[in-house]
Amino acid sequence: MFTSMSVTVNSLAASFCRDCLAPTKGAEKRCLACGSPRLLRHAELDRLSIAHIDCDAFYAAVEKRDNPDLRDKPVIVGGGRRGVVSTCCYIARIHGVRSAMPMFKALEACPEAVVVKPDMEKYARVGRQVREMMRDLTPLVEPLSIDEAFLDLSGTERLHRDVPARVLAKFARRIETEVGITVSVGLSYCKFLAKVASDLEKPRGFSVIGEAEALDFLRDKPVTMIWGVGKAFAASLEKDGIRTIGQLQTMEENTLMKRYGVMGRRLFHLSRGEDDRAVHVEHEAKSISAETTFNEDYAAAADLLPILRALSETVSRRLKASELSGRTVTLKLKDRSFQTRTRNKQLSSRTQLADRIFRTAAPMLEKELDGTKYRLIGVGLSDLATDPMADPQDLIDQDAGRRAKAEAAMDRVREKFGNRALETGYTFGTGNRGKPQRDQEN
Repeated sequence: MFTSMSVTVNSLAASFCRDCLAPTKGAEKRCLACGSPRLLRHAELDRLSIAHIDCDAFYAAVEKRDNPDLRDKPVIVGGGRRGVVSTCCYIARIHGVRSAMPMFKALEACPEAVVVKPDMEKYARVGRQVREMMRDLTPLVEPLSIDEAFLDLSGTERLHRDVPARVLAKFARRIETEVGITVSVGLSYCKFLAKVASDLEKPRGFSVIGEAEALDFLRDKPVTMIWGVGKAFAASLEKDGIRTIGQLQTMEENTLMKRYGVMGRRLFHLSRGEDDRAVHVEHEAKSISAETTFNEDYAAAADLLPILRALSETVSRRLKASELSGRTVTLKLKDRSFQTRTRNKQLSSRTQLADRIFRTAAPMLEKELDGTKYRLIGVGLSDLATDPMADPQDLIDQDAGRRAKAEAAMDRVREKFGNRALETGYTFGTGNRGKPQRDQEN
């Protein structure tokens, strides 16, 4: 498929079929070898090496993969009527459903949608599988989230005996065949435009933005396309009469910096397609957390503590899977008026134990039980590191060692038979009320 940029193709070698990888010889609309219309042509195709790969409607795609009955139906992944949309498939998006939309609004827009509770552990497994397949292409992989990453394939031609563009096309086919989901690829000479390109033709897209066309491509685009320009900053720019990237291209760097400080420098360079950020291999998580939104509000310890325990176990599982431990426990609460309370406590040593996370967060929760009804609770751990000395023996709490051994035994059983195979007295019987809707890794 030809990208949306108007570029004269000067090299017949810089074009091929994305489905069978056969080279194309002219301006034909379909591959002469397999008949596919998905032809990729670009004058710089054999010279670009910075890519952004994004899984298409990731959570929904995994659910459709695992349940073929959902394939042709609108699917929303999220909480109950009191929750929000985590993601939705493209069929649901046609009806106006969007990520982060309140669930009741999503169901008003698409009442026939099938709502699926998030299974973050399953998504994390699939995300790790895709990540490892990315690392087969290049060691320079910079994850942005569970389902997207930057890749730098510079210098990999000798390894793969092919140019990055064709290697990425093979990768997209491999993901569909082996993982059962689809990805969209953006290819460019810098990270900013690679990410922009990956959004142009979703799903199953492969878009290219070359250096020669960058200025023209960006000229009529809204300022919100620039990394870091959100709604609030876009409103400030609009007050100054700036709506398009092309308007920024006519302004001097000093003028933009006087008006917008450090952000002015970013506006100047990115509006011109100038981005010298490298793809960083290490993108360590700053925190790991889990939270859930309830179907009804809760104010009592009897309701909230079991859920807090379940969330602590979720955070602990992810810490252990990542071989990380943390030092600061954070409790998050949101009341029925959408006011958020956060409370933190720093530990004397790092931990990855659910027992210790819960025993630290529980007193913080109890102090907030003043009659306020809460619609959301979350717990997380930050100040993360790989620390073999985490969770040392507690000389004050003599039972801590026994609880740690019991937790390790439960982990082994759950690893073999599933996370619900064993439950503590806190979490037993909580059902979906205590199941975390959203895990976060930042």
